[in-house]
Amino acid sequence: MRDPGVGRVLVASLHQAIADVIPTRLGFYESFLDPEGMREGTIGLAPLYAVLSFLRQEGDGVYGRITTRAGHYAADWTAVSMSPVHRALVKAAPAWLRGRLLLRLAGQLVRSTYRGSRAVSRMRRGTASVDLRASIFCTVRERVPQPLCGYYAAAFTRLLTLFSLPARAEVMACRGTGEATCTLRVALAGTDQARRTEAA
Repeated sequence: MRDPGVGRVLVASLHQAIADVIPTRLGFYESFLDPEGMREGTIGLAPLYAVLSFLRQEGDGVYGRITTRAGHYAADWTAVSMSPVHRALVKAAPAWLRGRLLLRLAGQLVRSTYRGSRAVSRMRRGTASVDLRASIFCTVRERVPQPLCGYYAAAFTRLLTLFSLPARAEVMACRGTGEATCTLRVALAGTDQARRTEAA
C-alpha cells in the first residue's frame, strides 16, 4: 500500500542515480523501486528504507555518491518544474533576496521528499543554518560513522548554483551519527556584501 508521504522526485532521483553509479545492481534495486510503482506513485516507506539500507552496505563510497547525485537530480527537476515566470523572477532578484527565495524553494524540496520532513532556515551574514527535521535518510536503528543526509546538502548546493548563486552546503550534524538533529551550513557567496552595497 502506498505511503502518500513518500515523494516521487525522491524515488525517481534515487533510481536514476543508482542507474548511473552502479548500473549492474539496478535490477536488484528495482525489486524495491519497481518502474510500475514509480509511475503510479505507490512506492512506500518500507521499500525506500530497504533501498537506503542496502546502499549503505555497498561500500566504496557508493552511498555518498548515489545520494549526492540524486540530490543534484532533485534540484534540477525542481528548477525545471517551476513556471517560466517564477524562474525569471528568482533569477532577476538581487543576490541577497535570491538566496532567501532559493532557501525557501529548497525547503519545499525537502518537504517533497517525505510529508513529515521540514527544513527551517536561519540566515546570518551570508550564511544559512538549516535545521532538517525528520530526514528520511537518517532514520537508522544504530549509529553510523558518516552523516547520511548528504542528499539535502547536494540538493541545496545544486539549486543555488543553478540560479547563479555560488554556494556550498555542508552537513554539520546528523541524527544518523547520534546527533540530536540534522543541520546544514549553507555559505552563500556574496549575498551579505551585496545587501550592504544595495543598502548604502
